[in-house]
Amino acid sequence: MTQIINDFKRPHKALFEQYQEVAKCYSASCVFADVQRRRGVMHSSLKPISNGTLVGPALTVKLSPGDLQDCLNALPVAQTGDVIVVDAGGDTETSIWGGLMGGLCLQKGVKGAIVDGAVRDIDELRDLGFFLFSRSVTARGTHTMYSKRMDELDINVPIQCGGVVVNPGDMIVADENGITVVSNTELESVLKLAKEQAEREEATRKAIAAGKTVDELLEEFGRL
Repeated sequence: MTQIINDFKRPHKALFEQYQEVAKCYSASCVFADVQRRRGVMHSSLKPISNGTLVGPALTVKLSPGDLQDCLNALPVAQTGDVIVVDAGGDTETSIWGGLMGGLCLQKGVKGAIVDGAVRDIDELRDLGFFLFSRSVTARGTHTMYSKRMDELDINVPIQCGGVVVNPGDMIVADENGITVVSNTELESVLKLAKEQAEREEATRKAIAAGKTVDELLEEFGRL
């Protein structure tokens, strides 16, 4: 199998920082999902190992179904702020990610990953402060530790993860509510809508705290 390793165009630093700022709101994944009319939301079976919010451009990895292996070859192309997104075919019984991989990622400035498959060492990963989402957790590792093979994977190609097509450079907004993907062709327009939505929701919270009724809220904001 010929291995494909590409790089990708990452968003400008200022745009990335704006995403991080807007994602400080409550339920950031929900806000970005709402303004995209529910597009880009990964399947609910992908769960986080800890609470927090993960935001960054997707570095994609596609593994070979039935021959799952470690993702170490993604590290040379990883940059600070990336989120590694792995298509492991939804396999729930072979972990392709563990604590040592999390530590190596943090060295590169990668703070989290989304795995459509299984992971392990979640106690270590939590202690490291590494944000990880997966379909399952299992003690069973890959063949890499025995075979030493790490070449049957493609990096920075279009993949499927949690039922969503993810392209390199798409923005990931993930929290304990779920995972939302923003296309790299719509980053600025979606950010503007999300900022407006987050501000509207915060204004609504303040209005509720001030005692306004449902009818008054609907009249003022148009929705809840």
